Order: sequence, then C-alpha cells, then structure tokens
Amino acid sequence: MILGRVIGEIHGSIKHRFYEGRKLLWIEKTTPAGAPTGDYLIAVDSVGAGADERVLVLDEGNGARQVLDSKDGPVRSVVVGIIDDIVSG
Repeated sequence: MILGRVIGEIHGSIKHRFYEGRKLLWIEKTTPAGAPTGDYLIAVDSVGAGADERVLVLDEGNGARQVLDSKDGPVRSVVVGIIDDIVSG
C-alpha cells in the first residue's frame, strides 16, 4: 500500500475501453507525515477521491483487478481509501 495525495486528474479522448467511465488520478506519493517523496503514480479511483485529498493506493495489478472486479483489465494501481488521519502508535 502507498500513501499519497491527489494532485490532479488524467483525461484522454482516446483510451482503452476498460477505462471508459473510470476516473484516473495523478497521485503524489507521501510519507506518513504527509511530506512529498518526489515520486508519483497514476491510479484508477474506486472511492470518489478528489483534489488534494490524502489517499491509500493499492499498487499491485492482480489486487487492483480484484478491487475493480475485472479478470483481465490493464490496471496496476487503484485508490482504495481516503485518509482522514494517521495516528502513530
């Protein structure tokens, strides 16, 4: 799992049919404290995340396909949660 922050959406007029009706988010990877790591990824939104929200991303193809209920969808990363708070123990 990856912690991140939504920094944008990806739009394209030509795309694989798997992505029709799905929102692609540009995610900046962060530390648990919320500091940017300098890396990013693009993930399919499954929870209705929006701009500047902190999110939890599953970055593993088979798990992402299971979340999106697809046996062979061309996907690797999916947003699976919106983070309200992180409490260290």
